[in-house]
Amino acid sequence: MHEVRATMAGSVWRVEVKVGDTVEIDQEVVVIESMKMEIPILTEKAGRIKALHVAAGDFIDEGDLLVTIE
Repeated sequence: MHEVRATMAGSVWRVEVKVGDTVEIDQEVVVIESMKMEIPILTEKAGRIKALHVAAGDFIDEGDLLVTIE
């Protein structure tokens, strides 16, 4: 099991995957907006999306859990 976490605080602008999707290493799964910049959050492992822990519009802090990959 792999957890994808926020690298900085901001708002979730887009969620690029849904539960059940297969992802590759370095695939964009969430885009955060912080200080008027878009920051893509990429996977570090390949696998299947088990759970989404955020939705577009959510405010997140650095380290918050975004996606779980199995």
